[in-house]
Amino acid sequence: MNKAELVEAIQKALGKDATKRAADEALDAVLGAIEKGIKKDKKVQIIGFGTFEVKKRAARLGRNPKTGESMKIAASKTVGFKASSTLKGGL
Repeated sequence: MNKAELVEAIQKALGKDATKRAADEALDAVLGAIEKGIKKDKKVQIIGFGTFEVKKRAARLGRNPKTGESMKIAASKTVGFKASSTLKGGL
């Protein structure tokens, strides 16, 4: 499912009076709130869905795929998602 399909699903869930624009704005508001929560608290937990959390990646040695030469990969941060048991059970 891509963003356009998700917007369409949200529009259908909101009812026939909802526009695609309203559904798109609703999706953008939810994603923006999750982004702000991750930046502020480093964790966003949605009961029954899952948890978004900032994770740290340690510095490590990697390999350049073109040359095969070893190279250092700097430490970084990423966002991880852990699905709730409710979501996992429904799969």
